[in-house]
Amino acid sequence: MKTNIGFIGCGNIASAMIGGLVKSKTITSNSIIVSNRTEKKLEKIKENYGVITTLDNKKVAEFADILILSVKPNKYQFIINEIKDCINEDTVIVSLAAGKTLDSIEKLFNRKIKLVRAMPNIPAIVGEAMSALCHNGMVTIEEFNMVLDIFKSFGEVEAINEEMMDVVTAISGSSPALVYLFIESLADGAVLKGMPRDKAYKMVSQAVLGAAKIVLETGKHPGQLKDEVCSAGGTTIEAIYALEKKGFRGHVIEAIEKGTDKSKILAQKQN
Repeated sequence: MKTNIGFIGCGNIASAMIGGLVKSKTITSNSIIVSNRTEKKLEKIKENYGVITTLDNKKVAEFADILILSVKPNKYQFIINEIKDCINEDTVIVSLAAGKTLDSIEKLFNRKIKLVRAMPNIPAIVGEAMSALCHNGMVTIEEFNMVLDIFKSFGEVEAINEEMMDVVTAISGSSPALVYLFIESLADGAVLKGMPRDKAYKMVSQAVLGAAKIVLETGKHPGQLKDEVCSAGGTTIEAIYALEKKGFRGHVIEAIEKGTDKSKILAQKQN
């Protein structure tokens, strides 16, 4: 990819994206520039990946063909006011802010811009993100494909309609925390029965990883895969029964419903 990429902000997600881009050789390190409020994070990013760093957001905006805004939503107005006059009309801006709609960001720029809204998640740190992206009418198919390639460098990607972004926030952005809670609970059960905690975490985590990989690689329905593990009168169906008696599925569905509703509420406050 022969293009310059700029990051304003270098938190966990941005750092993971930079690492994915450099390690996959999607782009060379001297084509990436990163800014941040403090020098400490920039020093680490430069040491790890050899990218260009600066404390000047305007420098990033002037350099980038694809500009990624990786700052908290409440910082958007300040950052955009600072850089909006430095951005070329052909620059593609990528927002990572949860709840910030395409329309609300366009209004902050007060002019027509090429804008992509993206929602990656924390497994980007290990190259296993699930990202969802949408864009406004100014972005061409070729430009959107370039942005998709950036996100593919650290995980899987889906293009979606913007109205689904609140659901994405719940099932992709928030669900790793739900999975961590499930892993912890499974491990606690093993510890209850005498297994050392470190071994319990390793065995449960690998089981979750393997189970998810089977779903992705076989394309089989999760219910079918569950049935294949449940032998008649066996231990697995006994465990399933214990969860179903407590309304396991209903509670999980409700968690996603609540997460989606909360995302909508936060979006309304921000926009």
